Amino acid sequence: MASQRGLAFLTAAGIPAMEKNIMSEPTSVRAQVGRQISLAIENERGNLGALTNVLAARGVNLHALTLTGGIDHGYVRLVADDHATALEALAAAGHLAYEREVVLLVIPNAPGALAAVLELWAARDINLEYTYCAGGPEVSEGLVVVCVDDPQAAVAALQAHASA
Repeated sequence: MASQRGLAFLTAAGIPAMEKNIMSEPTSVRAQVGRQISLAIENERGNLGALTNVLAARGVNLHALTLTGGIDHGYVRLVADDHATALEALAAAGHLAYEREVVLLVIPNAPGALAAVLELWAARDINLEYTYCAGGPEVSEGLVVVCVDDPQAAVAALQAHASA
């Protein structure tokens, strides 16, 4: 995926409407296959701050980040506005990072919005491996990063459902 600033690129593969179920109101969902960066960091005070400072120094903005803890290491997954620069900055700082395709969803901050997507994928036999999201009570939409076994099929299923 080309380096792009902001989440405006998500509207290019926009999903105009998706019904939660036959009796529900339409829910606006936008989806695109994107790239996630993953890496391990030592479980020590200040390491996540140092990592985010490395990215900030290169002008990289984070759209989503999760850190899961282990005994000695933490596992960081992130989506950045400038993927290539983020990878370069991490490598220059001595981090071994790898990439993975994920689905980037922008969904309404409303009950059932994510459930509708997950139900559709389950019906299409698309397996969910993990997910994380960003948002808050004051925002109307949130970004959900979803790792599935077939990201292209997951986006295509949403597009087919929206156009049906």
